[in-house]
Amino acid sequence: MLELVLHALDADKAEDIVTIDLQGRSVMADQMVIASGRSSRQVGALAQKLLDRLKERFRISARAEGRDTGDWVLIDAGDVVVHIFRPEVRAFYQLEKMWGAAAPADRPQG
Repeated sequence: MLELVLHALDADKAEDIVTIDLQGRSVMADQMVIASGRSSRQVGALAQKLLDRLKERFRISARAEGRDTGDWVLIDAGDVVVHIFRPEVRAFYQLEKMWGAAAPADRPQG
């Protein structure tokens, strides 16, 4: 499932995709994926396309919250939790710091 999520977000032009391994750190999921869309419209579109792909491939109806505003969409697909943000909202909440992962701007380039 993680592979599908990462491929779908990349194919649909999500930005700054980060994966955080939650195994042994949380019971809510095994993996967390954080990504950005350039606008509320793109955030909503990324979320909807991902939900469609999850349903098509795994026959699951993942839960999603925040699609109406498009600032931050949370998709709970069971083993994988996906957060899709507008960049300003992502910078405000700083989930990468909360979970001890390097934020996109903090990661070495190369």
